[in-house]
Amino acid sequence: MDWKLALSRTKNWLAAFILLIMATFVMSLSTGVMPISISEVLNTLAGSGTPRQELVLFQLRLPRMVIAMLIGAGLALSGSILQGLSRNSLADPGILGINAGAGLAVVFSIYLFGQEKGNLLSEPFFLPVFAFAGALAIAALIYRFSWKGGIDPERLLLVGLGFNALCGALLMILQLKMDPKDFQQAAIWLTGSIWGAGWPYVRALLPWILFLIPAAFYKARTMNLLQFKQEVPIALGLKVESERRLLLCLSAALAGACVAVGGGIAFIGLLAPHLARRLCGPNYFSSLPLSALIGAVLVLMADMIGKNLLAPADIPVGIVISVIGAPYLIFMLLTRKGSGISV
Repeated sequence: MDWKLALSRTKNWLAAFILLIMATFVMSLSTGVMPISISEVLNTLAGSGTPRQELVLFQLRLPRMVIAMLIGAGLALSGSILQGLSRNSLADPGILGINAGAGLAVVFSIYLFGQEKGNLLSEPFFLPVFAFAGALAIAALIYRFSWKGGIDPERLLLVGLGFNALCGALLMILQLKMDPKDFQQAAIWLTGSIWGAGWPYVRALLPWILFLIPAAFYKARTMNLLQFKQEVPIALGLKVESERRLLLCLSAALAGACVAVGGGIAFIGLLAPHLARRLCGPNYFSSLPLSALIGAVLVLMADMIGKNLLAPADIPVGIVISVIGAPYLIFMLLTRKGSGISV
């Protein structure tokens, strides 16, 4: 039967991307300014490495790579939810300004409270909270202004682009009023850099991801129903507007938490859901977990490329992803046949 074939295909792709993540993870651990062979990596992980190797792996590379995977999975799910919610194949938290809203909130909190040690509000744990507030505020404004008897896909895209530009301008104003050192750090962070992220940032991001990703998977049935005309989910007892608002909050929370730690990494929420739908079809029970895996491997690979391509210089992950994502967006705009989600 067709559903059995689709299930088998999804399982195969899930297994393939899990293996790809594992292979990329090991390669990324062994490459960098200080190369470490795979055998030395395995020995160090087993507790037999030198102090220098332990420092490089456990304090520098491992937390950075864990963050890369968490951010990739979170942004991919955020984009997948937005695309299903709006039925717009171009919806992405970076393009629609949700990432910019989260970044604006974080930079504004730094501007107000500073980053001095001992300041409670400057601790990594609070960054996702500020980012979520900013992301949710922009998402709510986009939802309000794109409403026209329902969510208009084209209107949503245009409104999102407008808020993206507005947040970008406000960010620049804030940065110009900051201390030059803070300005430079904020500028690099906003390009999507996870350089220097340590275990405190992993601990700040992990609770959000561990709660929000299962919540997104739980809403797969709702996402499937929302792809039909509004009369169908209503007839099945679904509270359409309540579910849309809940999904919008879920998407904003995922994007905000990821932006707080990794900066403005765009296009993951566009690329990963599209690739997942092309590989396993539009069923959200399949496409959501596959999107998360694809997002994780994309950011992990981009981080590996960024730290090795011009070593010892470090290219921010967001720039590497943009080099891939921008041409893909142009391709989609040129080949797209309407506003709905295309498979």
